[in-house]
Amino acid sequence: MSVLNTDNPDFIVWEHEKLCFDILGGIRMEGLDRLRVTLRVRFDQAVIRHNLDLYNDDALTKLVRKCAERFEMSSSYMYPVVGQLVNLLEDYRIKAIQEAKETTVVKKELTSEEAEAASQLLNSKNLLSEISSLIGQGGVIGEVDNRLLMYIIFTSRLMANPLHIISTGASGTGKSHLQESVAALLPPEDCMSITDLSPNSFYYFKPNELSHRLLLIEDLEGAKKVLYPIRELQSKKYITKTFVEKTRQGLRTTSRTVYGPVCVAGCTTQEQIYEDNSNRSFLIYIDDSADQDQLVMDYQRIISAGERDEAAQEQAKVLLQNSQRILEPLKVVNPFASQLVLPKSVFKPRRTNAHYLHFIEAVTFLHQAQRIKKTNKETGEQHIETTIEDIQNANVLMKDILLKKSDKLSPAIRSYFEQLKSHLKSKRRVTFKNVDIRKALGISHSQQKRYMSALVNDFYVQIKSGDQKKGFVYKVTSFEEFTALKSSINNALDQALENIKSSKLPKKRSSKK
Repeated sequence: MSVLNTDNPDFIVWEHEKLCFDILGGIRMEGLDRLRVTLRVRFDQAVIRHNLDLYNDDALTKLVRKCAERFEMSSSYMYPVVGQLVNLLEDYRIKAIQEAKETTVVKKELTSEEAEAASQLLNSKNLLSEISSLIGQGGVIGEVDNRLLMYIIFTSRLMANPLHIISTGASGTGKSHLQESVAALLPPEDCMSITDLSPNSFYYFKPNELSHRLLLIEDLEGAKKVLYPIRELQSKKYITKTFVEKTRQGLRTTSRTVYGPVCVAGCTTQEQIYEDNSNRSFLIYIDDSADQDQLVMDYQRIISAGERDEAAQEQAKVLLQNSQRILEPLKVVNPFASQLVLPKSVFKPRRTNAHYLHFIEAVTFLHQAQRIKKTNKETGEQHIETTIEDIQNANVLMKDILLKKSDKLSPAIRSYFEQLKSHLKSKRRVTFKNVDIRKALGISHSQQKRYMSALVNDFYVQIKSGDQKKGFVYKVTSFEEFTALKSSINNALDQALENIKSSKLPKKRSSKK
């Protein structure tokens, strides 16, 4: 018996002597009580096309008679040939279903040398500095704070409560590139890119297929259809869909549940549109400064000149991937949590406070090789504890995040406003006209109009004199408001850290019902 040619699952071919059977569109894997196919049978120049259920005896008999008549063959010859085809298709379908059930993410087995190198990295005295350096060697140019923060958040996918991140910035500033480049430093089996999925497609993953994986969304605008199930995975750590299916006994209601937790990363130019998602995520703003532009262009020239050390880049990438592979799913306990109080100026303090504490836990988790494993006597569960150094490291990266969370102005408007104030200070002026600032800063009229409208509405700028025809004269209400906001956040974090350093470890509070 010859075998099926299934190189193309949508065009299965089987040849028997001079007969050729083409199954157009493949076969459906669900519903083992039927085997419906679109069949094309060829013999010399003669062709028969037929759509039928191969488990329907009447339809099968009709096909055999039709072939016998058209090809001038006996029915006694055609019956066993078609029977062989049915058997082959049955075996193929059962095998394919079984393989689909058994398909799991294949994790790389590390050699003793690879495991040792990864362990040495995780035991480095200045681990975060070492990782940041390797990220740079791995091909991520500039964005020093953003790339390290993103790497730590991506690492949190292995924890019980993963963090999430959204990169925002103008088009062409490198949001997707940063996300993809940092994700490439993680084990590929732990990452999944989302370009275009239907909302229902999320419910057809295997129950644990998404657990502890990183979901990468290149453009939130193109993934609007799946944002709801993604938010549910972020918040509840599972999604459930109830639907009706047809069985031999009739229609029945059944449910499908897909479990997380997942770490979600996405990019957008329109932060406010995705407020529900951004509330659950860390927001980073891509560096669009002239210095960053220069770093990127210099690197592009190095690549073009063939001067990039590809071996060193691959070595750094593999080392970071392997270090992720040996991390254990340990629980983190922060004994200092009750002493970590955010400044009152922080926007949406409840969710921001949770983000802050979980980020400290993620930093601790990454340092697990340097922490003593402790065992809960009651549950037998192992955990590691946060140190003062973990909080200190987290604060360095969190200060800018908390500043952005506390600022009423968007990053683009804030950037314009700070440039405006800097220009006025250099000219020793307190008033200005829009036309003068446009010329000095080189921005478009439409951009400035949008920025100034927001600044006037929020009382950062006042109209001092003038009119619509001759132009208004504006005055900045405060040159130090942003510096004061930054100081309040830095002081609050620094003071909390100093209080922890000067006090003894807090005692566990007894729970009261």
